Amino acid sequence: MDVFFFLFLQPQTMGRLYVVPTPVGNMEDMTFRAVRVLKEADLILAEDTRTSSVLLQHYDIRGELMSHHKFNEHETVQQVVRRIEGGLTVALISDAGTPGISDPGFLLVRECVKRGVEVQTLPGATAFVPALVSSGLPCDKFCFEGFLPQKKGRQSRLEALKDETRSIVFYESPRRLLKTLQQLAEVFGEARQVSVAREISKLHEEHVRGTLKEVVSHFEQTEPLGEIVIILAGKGDAEEQEGKEDKPLDPMQMLMGTGKKKNKYK
Repeated sequence: MDVFFFLFLQPQTMGRLYVVPTPVGNMEDMTFRAVRVLKEADLILAEDTRTSSVLLQHYDIRGELMSHHKFNEHETVQQVVRRIEGGLTVALISDAGTPGISDPGFLLVRECVKRGVEVQTLPGATAFVPALVSSGLPCDKFCFEGFLPQKKGRQSRLEALKDETRSIVFYESPRRLLKTLQQLAEVFGEARQVSVAREISKLHEEHVRGTLKEVVSHFEQTEPLGEIVIILAGKGDAEEQEGKEDKPLDPMQMLMGTGKKKNKYK
């Protein structure tokens, strides 16, 4: 009896939160460690359970799945943290990329840190890193802006970035891309260098590079599709282009500038 009470009164081992990146397009971008962590987790938090189920089934991952997205995360955070404190290992994933980067995740991580719960974030896929490195613009220092405000505060945010000397990273939807590029041209000037990446790691990955004027012209004639990452040159890098003759790209140069390539993997 004494042994029973001794065991009952022992402090329960606290669980852990894993933040797990998932592929942004190519299923083969999933890491061995990410698969193992998801298989071993007691609970998987998913931004969209239907979307994540495709990935989980592909890797034969059968853990308990719970919805955790921007519309319910304020309500679910406390519940999830209590379950971790009770000993559960929880893995957080988003539809694509690394949770917390323009996706739900920050509120849960902050609460875990506040309450002394261990958080481990696995390295892995995120859209802006390959877009930045492939842009041809300086990537030793950069500023990540993510999605701009759709209405209130949008113009003032752009104005605040006018003197930014680092390369600037934006996320954008295809339906708002042209309008955003036109606004960037108005604020930063048509001669500012830019690279627009879409469908990172997917079959039709594409990079369109040039001045804002050239890239706006390209997307006025070509409808953008897929997930978009915009890399805009910083002020210092843009000023290095001053004095150079601004020659419009001919169709062959634009084709080369897009960096189109076929990916044998879907």
